[in-house]
Amino acid sequence: MNLQLQSDRLIFTPLELADIDLAVELWTDPEVVRYIEEVSTEAEIRQEMPDVIKRGGNGAIGEWCIADRETGGKLGSAYLLPMPTKEDDIVYGLLDMGRMPDADIEVGYFLKRSAWGQGYATEICKRMLQFAFQEALLNMVVASVDASNVAMRNVLEKSGFLYAGRTLCWGKDSPIYKITRDEWIEMRQSP
Repeated sequence: MNLQLQSDRLIFTPLELADIDLAVELWTDPEVVRYIEEVSTEAEIRQEMPDVIKRGGNGAIGEWCIADRETGGKLGSAYLLPMPTKEDDIVYGLLDMGRMPDADIEVGYFLKRSAWGQGYATEICKRMLQFAFQEALLNMVVASVDASNVAMRNVLEKSGFLYAGRTLCWGKDSPIYKITRDEWIEMRQSP
């Protein structure tokens, strides 16, 4: 399975320890993590990076570094990971390279502020869905969203996700969006 992905403007490569600079820039910025979590310290990020770069399902799930295809400049990260329910953080212990975890797989992304408002989030989400359904052979992908995050709800809807009510995720009751492989195929076949 090829884990180096491309879209019109972006390159996706599996996140690695060398991407610590990106992780620090993203997760110490209060605006970037505003809807997800509290800011982290650089020391916390460095300590967590060995877990953050873990992959599961023969590499099909994990985190990717997102970069500009022309310049190679890092813009953010994206992930397909088991959605936590009662926990308020990803449970990296569920990642086993040899098998897919028994959990809903969630798509998500973080972008540097300098990359906001340029359509990258939708491009990332659509490419992650293509990978999830064509290569990872997932049957469904979910996405949780903070109720006040209008921009992310718009990205999810443009990518084909449907609102599916509220559920316990990330340790709180939150809106949830879902898309199945069949819905994704049908959406791609529509004019």
